[in-house]
Formats: sequence, C-alpha cells, structure tokens
Amino acid sequence: MQIVGIALTATFLALIIKEQKPAFSSMLVIFVSIVIFLFLVEQIYEIIRMLERIAINANVNMVYLETILKIIGIAYIAEFGAQITKDAGQGAIAAKIEMAGKILILVMAIPILTVIIETVISLIPS
Repeated sequence: MQIVGIALTATFLALIIKEQKPAFSSMLVIFVSIVIFLFLVEQIYEIIRMLERIAINANVNMVYLETILKIIGIAYIAEFGAQITKDAGQGAIAAKIEMAGKILILVMAIPILTVIIETVISLIPS
C-alpha cells in the first residue's frame, strides 16, 4: 500500500510539475523509482536467502543457483533501467538497455545450458 501511495502521489505531482518544469518532473519520477526499488531490497534479500536454503537442502550446486540469481538480477535491472529511460523520453536508449540485458543473460546462461545438454547426451544410449 505504501508503494502504491508513493507512486500515485508522485504521478500526480509529476503531471502537475511537468507543465512548468519538465526536467524537474523527470527527476521526480527517477527519484521515486529508486525509492520504490529501495523499499523492495529487503524482500529481495529474503527471497535470495530462501532460495539458498532450498538449494542447500536439495543438494544443488551453489554455482548454478548463483548464476540463476545473477540472470534474474540482470533481467530486473535491465528492465528497471529501460523503464526509467523510457520515462525520460529516450526510447532508443531503452531498447539498447533491453538488448544488452538479453545478451548478458544469454552469456550467463551458457554454462548452465552446456551442463543440461551434456546431461541429456549422457542419458541417451550409444
């Protein structure tokens, strides 16, 4: 509820300010976006701790979990950056951020994909 309240208040303020000071309106939107993200950091940390406990109990190699968490982090950060850039009216830069995020995700996923392919190949009878 707090996040929605902050977001709606900021939205209305940004719309009012935009007519007189467009640059200030953009800075307000970016600032509120960062504040909302900071509100969520603790919940993100709890999710990561829970996933680590599950991985330890399931005897999963922590390298795989760390890689998956990095991939998820890249996806969220790229989306966050792209949305802020779009809000600032820079759609072309936002598209480049999204493309860079996708490429980085692919690079990070290659070791996991390699292990999966090797496992599938080892299960196929010769």
